[in-house]
Amino acid sequence: MTLLRRALVGISLLAILAGWSSPFQDRLESIAIRDLPTEAQTTLGLIRQGGPFPFRRDGITFENRERRLPSRPRGFYREFTVPTPGSRDRGARRIVSGDSPPKEFYYTGDHYRSFRRIDPEK
Repeated sequence: MTLLRRALVGISLLAILAGWSSPFQDRLESIAIRDLPTEAQTTLGLIRQGGPFPFRRDGITFENRERRLPSRPRGFYREFTVPTPGSRDRGARRIVSGDSPPKEFYYTGDHYRSFRRIDPEK
């Protein structure tokens, strides 16, 4: 590992430990609404109209423990289930909204391992 890369990794780790937002967090790949799975488009519509939501845990606070989304105050993010056809439980797909009323939206198809910012303009 080069000296510069070690320094960047060290700075990133310090930032995470200190609770700072990484400059890379704001560079999430985006996805157009039309490219979301149909079930995610439906969930997004329910979020925008305020429900009703099919799952009891829809709307709970998403704590961003993995720090995959931009750093925001606790309670800023809410998570909603995106049904997975054939799944007997909530599955791995979610939409996370930010702010109240929601102004930011993120999609994860792998239970928080990765996120894509939902771009309402695309």
